[in-house]
Amino acid sequence: MKVAVLGAGAWGTALAGHLATRHDAVLWARDRALVESLSTSHENERYLRGVTLPASLRYDADLASALGHAAAEDALCVVATPVAGLRALCRSMRDIGIVPAHIVWLCKGFEADTQCLPNEVVAAELPDHASSGTLSGPSFAREVGQGLPVALTVASASAVLGERTVAAFHHGAMRIYTGDDVIGVEVGGAVKNVLAIATGISDGLGLGLNARAALITRGLAEMSRLGVALGGRAETFTGLTGLGDLILTATGDLSRNRTVGMQLASGRTLTEILAALGHVAEGVRCARAVLALAQSRNIEMPITHAVCRVLFEDVTPRNAVQALLSRDAKAE
Repeated sequence: MKVAVLGAGAWGTALAGHLATRHDAVLWARDRALVESLSTSHENERYLRGVTLPASLRYDADLASALGHAAAEDALCVVATPVAGLRALCRSMRDIGIVPAHIVWLCKGFEADTQCLPNEVVAAELPDHASSGTLSGPSFAREVGQGLPVALTVASASAVLGERTVAAFHHGAMRIYTGDDVIGVEVGGAVKNVLAIATGISDGLGLGLNARAALITRGLAEMSRLGVALGGRAETFTGLTGLGDLILTATGDLSRNRTVGMQLASGRTLTEILAALGHVAEGVRCARAVLALAQSRNIEMPITHAVCRVLFEDVTPRNAVQALLSRDAKAE
């Protein structure tokens, strides 16, 4: 199969490497210097240092060329940009005049200024595109790049898109499950990042494993309430893209969002943390959007609210935790 992966961050690079072991894969990056480096070293030293990519993987800095590679009916286009870049990429497809027949995106989060989920962004920019969906689940790019086992879910209203995504990715150590609850999968992928910041704060303050378990469990309740209100199905949040992704992101040492929380607990400022991180931490980008959506629907999300207070209102992590602990008792 011809597959184009658009976006050479850590996740896009790892998945392109996996695809190239079986398919005719091209990895697109807008940075020509990065493309030249990848072509020479077969390693993404910027985002996935130490992982050697297959010699068969090809690289391209020309978006039209990469889109053309994935334009055929039997091909697949994998969009690996962050949520913040998704709308611009869809518009570029329209402007160039090449919209691949089958598109699956990897980004997790809400668009900050519109509060849109990725599927809503794609629907707005490519309104006539039927074969599209999201690929999500508990996954660290480094482990996938190393060939370690991982299970993901592709969610789409199009059975054809699901079949094509399975055909592309389901081999080696990667398992792909299918579903049609796009909203539920995307809400889980977005909210878990905010909750991972909360868990990182708790762990960074040394509050113990009891507190971590409570945050994950009550965080899952927050995620489910919002997801169902937005049109997702409750059972989705107990699966790979809900509970599974939440556990990984909240407890794994490779989690950027957990790292943000732990660094906040140590007293560092958000500006310092993000500058040192060098990667996108989607929980920071979409926390305000998650809280605004919850408040507009009168949905209680106290953990999310506490994270936003620490991130954007100069509330100290300890004071935010104390505010959570002082809430009135209620039925579970």
